[in-house]
Amino acid sequence: MATRRALHFVLKIGNRKQSIDFFKDTLGMKILRHEEFEEGCKASCNGPYDGRWSKTMVGYGSEDKHFVVELTYNYGVSGYALGNDFRGFTIKSRDLYTKNGGHLQAPDGYSFNIVNEDKKDDPVSHVTLSVSNISKSYEYWVGLLGMTCYERTSDRLLLGYSDDQAHLELIETKDNVDHAKAFGRIAFACPREQLPELQACMKKQEQTILTELVSLDTPGKSTVDVVILADPDGHEICFVGDEAFRELSQVDETADDLLSKAIAADKSDEWYMKHKIAKEIQS
Repeated sequence: MATRRALHFVLKIGNRKQSIDFFKDTLGMKILRHEEFEEGCKASCNGPYDGRWSKTMVGYGSEDKHFVVELTYNYGVSGYALGNDFRGFTIKSRDLYTKNGGHLQAPDGYSFNIVNEDKKDDPVSHVTLSVSNISKSYEYWVGLLGMTCYERTSDRLLLGYSDDQAHLELIETKDNVDHAKAFGRIAFACPREQLPELQACMKKQEQTILTELVSLDTPGKSTVDVVILADPDGHEICFVGDEAFRELSQVDETADDLLSKAIAADKSDEWYMKHKIAKEIQS
């Protein structure tokens, strides 16, 4: 499936400023774009929440050529319980390794493994998820989604759609895969014309479709068609129409300013302190 490509992984965050400081100052990523939404997403992009939320894309370069991180912030939620489903990102960077060592942890507890070598073009090497059965995962991700298997052992798979893209690593766990409240979502792009066919294939195979083909609007930007799936372990997978997504995902030079203004205008912390109420933690 050479026409498909890895895009990003979604992380829910409870404190935007702390998280942005980590991704910018510690990991050295850039703010690529920032968007505010007044109500929940039709495809549950911000999780099972109906209120106001924001999306901030961060990475080492444009989404056309880099695997990036989508930081989702739900106003009024200060944190999310972590499960064992997401094992972390692996970044190859001699500079980061020299400054910070081999392991970093984001403010919300997400793990980043730093490898002491440089990776051409995009430092993000792969994202790692837990699965309960390697054979079933192989059948799903390779057999149904058409990914290439680059490495396989009795308890591990390394998959991707291209040699030069970030890869997906799946590691078998002896425990049940627990998504808790912080569960994320991995996203891929494919030609828009493939989406109905992909959806039909999943229905025929009696696989889980979380959101059937739907158009998602972003204020002032392109409308993108998506299908949301779930693998045998419940990992959420978003496939988006590539043509419109390339327009939507252009780097916004005002993103830093938009984000700074949104953080400054967010008085939820002060409101909760004034009323002596703890911000909600999703546990």
